[in-house]
Amino acid sequence: MDGVPNVTRADAVAAVRNPLAFIAARWTPAPRTVQRAALAALVMSVIIVVTGGAVRLTGSGLGCPTWPKCTADSLTSTSEMGLHGAIEFGNRMLTYVLCAAVGWAIVAARSQKPYRRGLTRLGWAQFWVVMGNAVLGGIVVLVGLNPYTVAAHFLLSSALIAVATVMWQRTREGDGAPEPVVGQAVRQLVWFLVAASVLLIAVGTVVTGAGPHAGDSSEVARMPLDWETVSKLHAVLAWIVVTLTFALWFVLKAVDAPEGPLHRTRELFLVLLAQGVIGYVQYFTDLPEVLVGLHMLGSCLVWIAVLRVLLSLRERPDTVLGLPGPAAEATVGTRA
Repeated sequence: MDGVPNVTRADAVAAVRNPLAFIAARWTPAPRTVQRAALAALVMSVIIVVTGGAVRLTGSGLGCPTWPKCTADSLTSTSEMGLHGAIEFGNRMLTYVLCAAVGWAIVAARSQKPYRRGLTRLGWAQFWVVMGNAVLGGIVVLVGLNPYTVAAHFLLSSALIAVATVMWQRTREGDGAPEPVVGQAVRQLVWFLVAASVLLIAVGTVVTGAGPHAGDSSEVARMPLDWETVSKLHAVLAWIVVTLTFALWFVLKAVDAPEGPLHRTRELFLVLLAQGVIGYVQYFTDLPEVLVGLHMLGSCLVWIAVLRVLLSLRERPDTVLGLPGPAAEATVGTRA
């Protein structure tokens, strides 16, 4: 039986001063471990959006009426607060699970050999987005679920999903310079698709802000817009995204593009089809909460699928060695 390795005082000091460098010097994760860590962060970024939607759809948005505590006298929800308090507080606790997943991704990326600075920075970018969104979530509660802050909260979550998706993709690539696998015209078409998707998501938050699901059982101000008119605009944008996706698939077939972009475009089309069915059914059935929640999940999956199409347009060969890790990282995230 192996003995416990001796930990010197110098080791302890090094671990306290720079825990990431300390771990990286003693652990080299397998590439699959890094990939799974990045995927876990991406999955949690989607889950936190869906559970946040559940908070709103169950009228639990002010289940914890203040922030960062749940009440003025209690950090956690109390029995008197009932189910709404438990749901809101449970969603707040999931933020710590998200932080743990992002932290694991950062540690795994930082410890990979050879050191990949860009991959580690993507992990830290997720961390700071999570911290910013946590503060914004508190502001949402403190201003009584103002619909504009709720919309900003969702958009920042979409930014988190974007960074997490890019990191997940980068764990499966090399560090060589990106090499396009399709022509410039195809790349421009995909950027139009990305722009239309961003606009679709943004208008979706306006539909939410003007719609009937305010997030709390009491009267909550809504955006002063006609909900049905905004919903129709949202549907038009959805059809534009679908049309661009179909056009992209047709162009990729015409130019005999590699299988990667074709597969990702086909996946996007299928996700859009499912999302469209859910969207129309919820519209004509007076927005049942379950379908609205599924539509929020679909929004996340559409965004991920769009980004995967964009990322499939280039390759990064594994021909360039990673940079050596820094001897020390003076401040959290500044050099990692």
